[in-house]
Amino acid sequence: MRRIAVLTSGGDAPGMNAAIRAVVRTALAEGIDVIAIRRGYAGLLAGEIHVVDRREVGGIIQRGGTILGTARSAEFATKEGQLLALANLQKFGVEGLVVIGGDGSLHGALELHRLGFPVVGVPATIDNDLSGTEMAIGVDTALNTALEAIDRIKDTASAHNRAFVVEVMGRNSGYLALMAGLAAGAEIVLIPEVDTSLETVLQELQAAYQAGKPHFIVVVAEGARFKGPEVAEYIARAKVDEGFESRLTVLGHVQRGGSPSAFDRILSTRLGAGAVQALRDGLTGQMVGLQAGRIRTVPLEEVLDHRRQLDMEVFRLANILAR
Repeated sequence: MRRIAVLTSGGDAPGMNAAIRAVVRTALAEGIDVIAIRRGYAGLLAGEIHVVDRREVGGIIQRGGTILGTARSAEFATKEGQLLALANLQKFGVEGLVVIGGDGSLHGALELHRLGFPVVGVPATIDNDLSGTEMAIGVDTALNTALEAIDRIKDTASAHNRAFVVEVMGRNSGYLALMAGLAAGAEIVLIPEVDTSLETVLQELQAAYQAGKPHFIVVVAEGARFKGPEVAEYIARAKVDEGFESRLTVLGHVQRGGSPSAFDRILSTRLGAGAVQALRDGLTGQMVGLQAGRIRTVPLEEVLDHRRQLDMEVFRLANILAR
């Protein structure tokens, strides 16, 4: 293999730059030229493609976001768009592609593979909802960002005897909310995987007050049945006698940004290098993932066939420790 390309697509995640760096430098060490594609699949269709060298990826391992940019592309979702993408890759002499992104990005990678083009995916999503890997790029950093915010909120909640509802990201997966809630010692966690009623939230709030707790922390995944604002409003309307006043904090996209943690830098580096090695070894239609501490390849079809399931034992543990 003489030339490969790399792109980042979908939602950004801390560590994407470290993965780009690893792809470029591993490939160059193998004598393989690297083409950088800006703005994901949209940039591939628009021909936003250039040769990248070792120096261009210097000093980026600690940066959040992605130096290549990212964008959504409705055109790429069509067969015509995929054929145009394939033609552009061939036009620039690209013989293999590394796609760094989440579920939607890897679906695009699978379509290119089905058209006969060599492609390997790298999981990057703070939702940690991709099967085939224990952790995706960006999860650890986003989790620590959420945890730091909840710890700070807990301080002021205790000072004012308040109930704070903290909404974190996680449209289809409650991983971030559950792990942040467990690590922060939240009183209750609301996630898409478990249908929790508002009445249950109120019961837990009353129990916390009666137990003499100075605060009540609710961590809500954005994809839960009841969103953060609904939960906070319900608590406020309930007017529990001598209970906690409610406040709402929506962390939003602050969880996507920031310098990646040491774990994410190392994981991104290992996955990026693993993707190049997979292409070099003639593998295609695969995703590189972390399994039992090692970098493994998993067929994209297998990865995308089912979403990574939340460990409900951890959910039960969070409930036990919250009381």
